[in-house]
Amino acid sequence: MKRSTFLTSLAAEPLVASPLAAQTAPKPKRINRAIELLASGQPIYYTGGHGGYEEGKKMAGTWADYINYEMEHGPLDFTALRGFMKGLVDAGPTRSGHRTPTVIATLPVLGVSAAHMHANFWVVQQALLTGIHGILLCHARDPEAIKIFVSSARYVNSKAHPGLPEGMLGNGSQGYASSIWGITPAEYMKKADPWPLNPEGEFLLGLKVEDKYALANAEKVTSVPGIGFAE
Repeated sequence: MKRSTFLTSLAAEPLVASPLAAQTAPKPKRINRAIELLASGQPIYYTGGHGGYEEGKKMAGTWADYINYEMEHGPLDFTALRGFMKGLVDAGPTRSGHRTPTVIATLPVLGVSAAHMHANFWVVQQALLTGIHGILLCHARDPEAIKIFVSSARYVNSKAHPGLPEGMLGNGSQGYASSIWGITPAEYMKKADPWPLNPEGEFLLGLKVEDKYALANAEKVTSVPGIGFAE
């Protein structure tokens, strides 16, 4: 698996892009700026996020390449997350010309076992369908759990990949998320797939290798197809 460097930066006051900056911003190559940077060999930097619509508006001009929306220890509130994403859209675009900053969420679902992941895959799906761009899975210990994690972020009709279960996202889930991304529901279903497993995919799935059990399996969990980065 190709390794990339990831740096954590301290939170700073959000900056709001000026109308002139928005007019002169370059045309993005992708919906997900973090993938755009990683694909070109660049590091990515992130800041924390939480809350609903007003917090989203305030963070639309963030300096960071992506916003880590905390729901592992914070409230698992999909209504607030939907509002946060709508706030980003309404206060956008970003200075780089993207409709919103990349948003990646942490969840109370953990990569500790296949049974745990299979029972809770719906949480991954509910989070993604708010219009966010990825998930950072905590305590990534079990390769089989990671495979289920990846399949939970793929549509049923996604191109099959050896060693991965069939995708579990179903038609009818794409409405709100596609409106956040600013594309049609049909386009969303093509792009809502993990990168780099799908070179055209716009989901960025990551792992936290953060305990002794995950560390012992680090090479195995990070080599699961569909995982784009690890922390």
